[in-house]
Amino acid sequence: MSMLPLFPLPNVVLFPGRLLPLHIFEPRYRAMVADALQSDRLIGMVLLKPGRTSDYGGQTPIHAIGCTGAIVNTVRHEDGRYNIVLRGLDRFRILEENTDLAYRRAVVHLMPELPIDDVDREVLRELRGRLDARLGLPLHASGEGDHVQARQLAALPDAEFVNTISQHLDLEPIEKQALLQRDTLRQRAEVLLELLDMRRPSVTMPTGSKVAH
Repeated sequence: MSMLPLFPLPNVVLFPGRLLPLHIFEPRYRAMVADALQSDRLIGMVLLKPGRTSDYGGQTPIHAIGCTGAIVNTVRHEDGRYNIVLRGLDRFRILEENTDLAYRRAVVHLMPELPIDDVDREVLRELRGRLDARLGLPLHASGEGDHVQARQLAALPDAEFVNTISQHLDLEPIEKQALLQRDTLRQRAEVLLELLDMRRPSVTMPTGSKVAH
């Protein structure tokens, strides 16, 4: 039975179809990346539960639902560190963990995004319009760079738009985890609207590698 390498972090949630730059410097996770590059290039991103987070591996509790990421770009430094970029693929649920290696692995059940029927597609179109209005898209941006970014966001198909906003809104990690755990795109869009109604988070698009272990 194949095992998916797990990369637990306290503040990162990956969504299907989205890119995530990471800087890998801790020895066990260098080994994880090296092993992944020699097999299927897949890593499972999971969020650590609140509490003890000084040990990113170990037995710190993690959320059962994460997202697989395919390594689509990698740079290995002379000292063994890696810069990688993951592309989110499918959500998964952890069935059984394995700690035989220095890094955590698990048997997982993949949960591909469910197809959208005609009813959900119509509701999603209305939700998308409300999300656009809440975020001030495509015209209400503060500067030239923001203006370009806003138009790029507004031009995305519904699935890419919802997952992009879910990943890059300035939200608490547990709120992003709640979004990831929604089974349908419609549900995710509904929760996004609820979060936007409660406060006005900004959209922060990635500009470089995140610091990770």
